[in-house]
Amino acid sequence: MSPLVALVVGLILGGVVVGTALHRLRAPGVADPRVVSLHEASLTRRLVDLMDPAVVLVGVDDSVVLANPAARGLGIVRGSRLMVPDLVDLSRAVRATGSRRADVRLPGNLAGSGPRLVGVHGVRLDSGTIPAPGPVALVLQDVTEARRVEAVRRDFVANVGHELKTPVGALALLAEAIEGAADDPEAVQRFAARIAHESERLARLVRELIDLSRLQGGEPLPELAPVEVDHVLAEAVDRTRMAARVKRLEIAVGGRSGLVVQGVESQLTTAVTNLLANAVAYSAGESRIALAARARSGFAEIAVTDSGIGIPRKDRQRVFERFYRVDQSRASSTGGTGLGLAIVKHVASNHGGSVTVWSEEGLGSTFTLRIPLVAGAPAALPPVALPPAADVAKERS
Repeated sequence: MSPLVALVVGLILGGVVVGTALHRLRAPGVADPRVVSLHEASLTRRLVDLMDPAVVLVGVDDSVVLANPAARGLGIVRGSRLMVPDLVDLSRAVRATGSRRADVRLPGNLAGSGPRLVGVHGVRLDSGTIPAPGPVALVLQDVTEARRVEAVRRDFVANVGHELKTPVGALALLAEAIEGAADDPEAVQRFAARIAHESERLARLVRELIDLSRLQGGEPLPELAPVEVDHVLAEAVDRTRMAARVKRLEIAVGGRSGLVVQGVESQLTTAVTNLLANAVAYSAGESRIALAARARSGFAEIAVTDSGIGIPRKDRQRVFERFYRVDQSRASSTGGTGLGLAIVKHVASNHGGSVTVWSEEGLGSTFTLRIPLVAGAPAALPPVALPPAADVAKERS
């Protein structure tokens, strides 16, 4: 029995319920339990009410005799009834066996907060004065987030192992190929170029894993400071210019200039760079990528629009998951790690903002990053056209 459950059970057995409640709990034909003082019962009941875990005391007839505010807040109790059949079944199993642990899924309509998973520890309240199976105490803790984190961690470890195995295996094979082609300078040069490519892919993966770890709380978030959006856009364009040129893509910058947000410039630059790199990777050659900023409702909205392949409806919300790719077969051709958009999502979250996507297959996609403006910034300003990205970067260099 965990210390928490032991404490709850001890409180209940010591006098959580006043005399009338104890009378209700006794089994037929059993003598009245020991009566505790009203003052002690009141104090003990108040202590249980103040506890964070949900506590429910279920009588021998499956009726609820005691439920603290945390339990009623979950919506699992209505009047003297348990509203979740799985909890009723669990209490009966506990009454028969003495103790049991289980995870129980609560429907989303109980408390209006969506489906939740609770870890339940049930203990039968036997004592020397209750020879027959007695009432049951159920202690519930919300483990929704904990279980989600565990699942994400398992997936993360599995995905990292898979992603690292690919370039490492390729490097090993290429090294063997070079060794076998020592007398062929052209083959050696070709294999060496592939080694350089795989090394860069491996370095990018490690770099993005470190960035993601920092953003998820591995390191404290630096102090937020005023950041000029124009500088962020210019730097992001500069970082992706070469990749765009290779595919003969034009990056056009427009929108409102002079916006200032509250944030960390390096993180915001990384986020916008990742959005641009994603647009370049999934755009066909000789097309345009639009990058624009505007002020709206106290936020700076930075939008990246491409006319690429688009994203299927079923994948639009999952693209921000780590290592998730809409088309796994394109992973090697695009050179992506599957972490870029996850990093954007965490940057937005750390700044009190958000990132959304609009997309249609065959028409392209628009990713919009929203970051709070500095205090006192105007809520909305008319758009101002800016010259193409190359000219903007040239003027600021």
